[in-house]
Amino acid sequence: MNNLDLGLLRTLVTVEKTNTFSGAAAVLFKTQSAISQQMQRLESQIGYPLFEKRGRHRELTAQGKQLAMYARRLLAINDEVLRTLGQQQVEGHIRFGATFDVADTILPIVLTHIARHAPKVKLDIQVDRSPALMDLLASGDIDMTISTRDAPGLSSFVVRTSPTVWICAADFPFSRGATLPLILADEPSIFRRLALTALAQSQTQWRINYLAPSLAGIKAAVRAGLGVTARSVEFLGPDMRVLAESEGLPALPLVTYRLLTRKDTINPLVLHIFEMLRTQFENTV
Repeated sequence: MNNLDLGLLRTLVTVEKTNTFSGAAAVLFKTQSAISQQMQRLESQIGYPLFEKRGRHRELTAQGKQLAMYARRLLAINDEVLRTLGQQQVEGHIRFGATFDVADTILPIVLTHIARHAPKVKLDIQVDRSPALMDLLASGDIDMTISTRDAPGLSSFVVRTSPTVWICAADFPFSRGATLPLILADEPSIFRRLALTALAQSQTQWRINYLAPSLAGIKAAVRAGLGVTARSVEFLGPDMRVLAESEGLPALPLVTYRLLTRKDTINPLVLHIFEMLRTQFENTV
């Protein structure tokens, strides 16, 4: 007997809610092609087409609508079981790390999920730069962390993939063709490396105008109008703006944030919370 994949069903319900694959991709922080592949897998499991083309759009077939109805019920039962059992059984202490740039964005989402499904778990939060967090994880001083890095001996999964962009103050007088004044973190920094690699492959003239050892220093320099930095969109504030490729700056790659824990951990609570979060993010992110 075949079993339906709840992760695929969750994606189907999201497509139904947003009416488009692109809308579901935005909600679930996936690419549109990933959403399409998931729906193709679900169609293979069901044995019926779930979508039909209507002009430039794809709409649910009758079977697709019926499956979405059942999917909502199955997901509600699944979430209720996890929530109820989690509240009864899961308690203890987790030491959790996160990088500065996700402390206001990804971290609250993760913590909200833990608080909702495991309210008796106490959390110690450590916010720092990725190299320091990886050292703390390796030494066993934290149990898991969100980072842009990965390493042998670690279990990990993707929590978000974000665009890396050129960012400056909202009123920064950017001039195309002028030497680009850079605001960078000191070494080691993935965003420093991405920025310098992209600039080295372009014709853009640049100079380092400000070096900072912390994200707070970089934000202060950007807001003060001292130059331009390359960061993920998690960095953006209301007093900043993105410089587009049309303004003459080279494209930057996506950056992937992962949740990591040690493969050799034997703490059952750490393993439970890690797998709980893996299920949540692999199904919805």
